[in-house]
Amino acid sequence: MKRFKGIWLIASFLLLSIVGARAQVNVSVNIGSQPLWGPSGYDVVEYYYLPDLQMYYYVPSHQFVYLNGNNWVFVRNLPARYRGYDLYSGYKVVINEPKPYLHFNEHKVKYATYKGAKGKQVVIRDSKDPKYFVVKGHPGNAKGHYKAEKGNKGGKGNSGNKGKGNKKG
Repeated sequence: MKRFKGIWLIASFLLLSIVGARAQVNVSVNIGSQPLWGPSGYDVVEYYYLPDLQMYYYVPSHQFVYLNGNNWVFVRNLPARYRGYDLYSGYKVVINEPKPYLHFNEHKVKYATYKGAKGKQVVIRDSKDPKYFVVKGHPGNAKGHYKAEKGNKGGKGNSGNKGKGNKKG
């Protein structure tokens, strides 16, 4: 009976170890989904809060989220009244939480100091970090630094040979 309990205890421990290993948190990287005007330095972004406009941008679906009356509206383009706004120079606050617009009143106060803080962030478009070359429209992507079909995962791409081809000397 003691031997059976010992085997059962070991088997239970092994089973819990396997289940625990599979239950580890899996954080995905969404650099390629972030817009060119997003701030650099973030591998994962759920939402941007735009203090100048007092609205959000939901990265996974590429939609602006703003309050219209008492309803939160999700749209692909900025509302007409903000069409002249420069998303590249305006400050963006990264918020990685579900439905942050439900905390809009808190964010409006907490991030009020960033309102009007133009040009204080390096945006993805201007970043020299190779990990951003995967972003559609990034100058590094257009110059051939990123070649997805070659399996380049953010390395030097074609820039490693400094334009000398593959000849030695």
